[in-house]
Amino acid sequence: MDEGLVRRLTPAVIGVLVRRGAGFAAAEDAVQDALVEALRAWPDDPPRDPKGWLVTVAWRKFLDGARAESSRRQREERVLEWPAPTPGREADDTLALYFLCAHPSLTPASAVALTLRAVGGLTTRQIAQAYLVPEATMAQRISRAKRTVSDVRLDRPGDVATVLRVLYLVFNEGYSGDVDLAAEAIRLTRQLTTMTDHEEVAGLLALMLLHHARRPARTRADGSLVPLAEQDRTRWDTEIIAEGVDVLQHALARQRIGEFQAQAAIAALHADALTAAETDWVQIVEWYDELVRLTDSPVARLNRAVAVGEADGPRAGLAALAELDGSLPRHSAVAAYLHERDGDTVVAARLYSEAARLASNAAERDHLTRQAARLNATS
Repeated sequence: MDEGLVRRLTPAVIGVLVRRGAGFAAAEDAVQDALVEALRAWPDDPPRDPKGWLVTVAWRKFLDGARAESSRRQREERVLEWPAPTPGREADDTLALYFLCAHPSLTPASAVALTLRAVGGLTTRQIAQAYLVPEATMAQRISRAKRTVSDVRLDRPGDVATVLRVLYLVFNEGYSGDVDLAAEAIRLTRQLTTMTDHEEVAGLLALMLLHHARRPARTRADGSLVPLAEQDRTRWDTEIIAEGVDVLQHALARQRIGEFQAQAAIAALHADALTAAETDWVQIVEWYDELVRLTDSPVARLNRAVAVGEADGPRAGLAALAELDGSLPRHSAVAAYLHERDGDTVVAARLYSEAARLASNAAERDHLTRQAARLNATS
């Protein structure tokens, strides 16, 4: 059975069942049951209309379950008269699932898991492997999320910003297990761009593409991190960069700038420089100013301090950094970098060591530890 086809069809089939009147949890369970039946039937007798086959079987599975509960008999009779699905509704159904899976009542982790399961069509095992948790733990998380949204009515426009944040969380998980979550996030965001004419959806897609294009150069053979300034830019994927820039330019032309477009513009300026020395830091600072205006994000302010340090010198960067809360993640690492650029290697080494102790993952911790050791060896 074509796994890619199944993953593309799953959200549309769930959407049809939800539109017919099934609760989300019951619809998702029915579609999973239909997929199990497809595994048995399709190899010997592949359907001419895979989506229609799945809708028919899943709907039958749902009705079988509904009949077992007398409290559902009235709704069952009502939805039996629902018209057959039409091709024009597929995008609407899937878009509704995006909004449902990113419902504000869910935690970010639950929203991501539910999106990957219902919209992405991944199995619980695949999602658990990607997040390095036991399958049973992930199954419980998904079950709780399904129960939370089971009675949510999709009678109002969803929040695009929430959907985009969930997709960006998926993208930032990168790669674990047998599922490349960065590639999966790009696939889902591409799908979303075909369903909604929203410049920030395009902005997020551009941002993902521009970051993903640098992926081959981000780590060494031993798995250690390579800072942006030291990356071999010949390993960046120029076709993906070109696509990201094109998507971004079309979004910016609408003159309704949002945070993902601003972040993508910064990534595009990095991608445009043939060498680190040729980076247009002045323009990057201007985009960080725009991003801070849009979000007032402490993380954006922290990254802006780095850009100011490159554009106007390390002391200007340290002055910008001094205005921020020292407990911010990566604050010590940024301070270490700026102090090193200012020639104060003793303070820089101490701050690199402090940043290593606070690092949230092993690769970053190892990189910062090596930076501290390098400076200590020369002092």
